[in-house]
Amino acid sequence: MPCLNTRSLLSLGAGAAILMQLSGCMTARLEESRNTSTAISASEAVVLLAKPHVEGISAEDDFMDCVGDKIAASGDIQVRPNDAFVDSMFPWLEPSTAPQRPEGVTKLLSRDVVAERIAESGVRYIIWIDGATRQTDSGGSLTCALSPAGGGCLGFGWWEKESDYQAVVWDLTTARTAGSVSTNVTGTSALVGVLIPLPFIARVQGAACTRLATQLGAFLRGEDPSVVAGEG
Repeated sequence: MPCLNTRSLLSLGAGAAILMQLSGCMTARLEESRNTSTAISASEAVVLLAKPHVEGISAEDDFMDCVGDKIAASGDIQVRPNDAFVDSMFPWLEPSTAPQRPEGVTKLLSRDVVAERIAESGVRYIIWIDGATRQTDSGGSLTCALSPAGGGCLGFGWWEKESDYQAVVWDLTTARTAGSVSTNVTGTSALVGVLIPLPFIARVQGAACTRLATQLGAFLRGEDPSVVAGEG
């Protein structure tokens, strides 16, 4: 069911029909760009890392873990723990020293100790993930009160969130960018006060995780780009 415009929601009020449409209301976009062919083997692994930012702003740890767990759950792609991989490569993958482009991996692999550690890990692809989930808009008013006769809430509050993430895949065997996958999910949530507060939550980050993980799995297997339908 398509999402309603937030201003329309406010003008129409918080009727039951509107709430049914508002619950879980999300729209999504998924894009893929492939530069080289990929077909990961059973002996090869991937590791997901937050794209290095010297200022310290990077993709959330829980989102990274979610994507990694879902890729691994497919059963045919090995996902190495990111913290253990970064620790094993210290200090070459720290934010201040990590290569910003895949070509920088060539110089990195020229160090015997680095090449040996990567070979031991079995990692072929590094997947750099960048992005965040942010609140983009909000409105309405909700008031709750207590009295000797009881209490309750009255009103209608809403907020919009956007999950925007990009995953860039580096092939360590060629020191080139194999391609990228990106997803953007937006959703409107609401809290309605009718004696008790009734939440209607659009879980945009969870949807973005599922979509990105599914598409990355297909990308790594070398499958044709799939079209993931938007949610409404």
